[in-house]
Amino acid sequence: MKYLQLVWAAMFRRKTRTIFTLMSVLAAFLLFGLLDSVRSAFASAASSVAGVDRLVTVSKISFVLSLPKSLLPRIEAVPGVERVTYANWFGGIYQDPKNFFANQAVAQNFFDLYPEWKISDAERNAFRTTRTGAVAGESLVKKFSWKLGDKIPLQATIFPQKDGSNTWTFDLVGIYRIADPKLKAQEDALYFNWDYFDEARKFGNGNVGWYTVKVGDRRVADQVAQTIDALSLNSDHETKTQTEQAFQAAFVSQFADIGMIVGAIMGAVFFTLILLTGNTMAQAVRERIPELAVLKTIGFSNASVLGLVLAESVLLIAFGGTIGLLIAGVVVDIVRQAVGTSVPMTPVGAASWLRGLGLMLLIGMVVGALPARRGMRLRIVDALAGR
Repeated sequence: MKYLQLVWAAMFRRKTRTIFTLMSVLAAFLLFGLLDSVRSAFASAASSVAGVDRLVTVSKISFVLSLPKSLLPRIEAVPGVERVTYANWFGGIYQDPKNFFANQAVAQNFFDLYPEWKISDAERNAFRTTRTGAVAGESLVKKFSWKLGDKIPLQATIFPQKDGSNTWTFDLVGIYRIADPKLKAQEDALYFNWDYFDEARKFGNGNVGWYTVKVGDRRVADQVAQTIDALSLNSDHETKTQTEQAFQAAFVSQFADIGMIVGAIMGAVFFTLILLTGNTMAQAVRERIPELAVLKTIGFSNASVLGLVLAESVLLIAFGGTIGLLIAGVVVDIVRQAVGTSVPMTPVGAASWLRGLGLMLLIGMVVGALPARRGMRLRIVDALAGR
């Protein structure tokens, strides 16, 4: 610690070079913080269902496989279950593929399980009684300038109608709103009557995509999940009951292996960072060969010179990395507030900081090892002579 001022002065000997290097380190650890937040969310999503009051039951084999609607009364009869609804992914396109938004066929009581979604009693009743009725989130309605009574055509990408048509037309009978800004992204979706969907679709009749279960007591959520899955054990439609967060993570995982992608990106980023900072440290030590010789002349040992160079390397990485992780924490909070649970992310907490600090120390030692070794083995006579 007593040599901190000396290390700091050496690090900023070439201010422009150091600032650009710090910016590179900052960018790398900003990216690390963001990606680690996503990775942690996916890694922890399926850990436990304890303490939650809303569960999702899907096919154990794959999310894309349907479940029989005949499971509904059996799930409703499970002790601890307060209410059950069901839904089916539709995947329709509105006007242009670029206008993609979530659209699902849902049961008439679907909105009863989401009290945080505000919809008037009149609109709720209209959805139940209108065969082609649909309800959309306020954000989606504003995006396309819809109004109640509009007819909304969707082009099917999965489910054609029995007559061969791919065009499904729905009547907008309700608009739901969400007050919590963290959940505002959930307004970007459209839901329509499952009964109409099941009657008109060409295949898959009598099957649903998943069940959503409201648990009366959060403390028994884990037990309820196990009991539900036991209902279809050893059948051709075995189920997996999990939290909504785990369900969303599994849905996104259908498109890519998040862990592998994050690992590959971070591996490339840190490999490049090691090359960059290693070159910076090597150049910095090479420029200060006479200064290191003077330090040895006035009594600094080989170990002291080794420690000074390593400390400079670690400080360079730690300084930029810490700023990067701090910015990542702010960005993650902003993103979580903007998109809610649509993109699974966890706050940049203690675990991420420990991993980040460990990486800073490791990278600092790696990039400083060779320059520090050169400084330690430096011969005073050769250095002062310019050899």
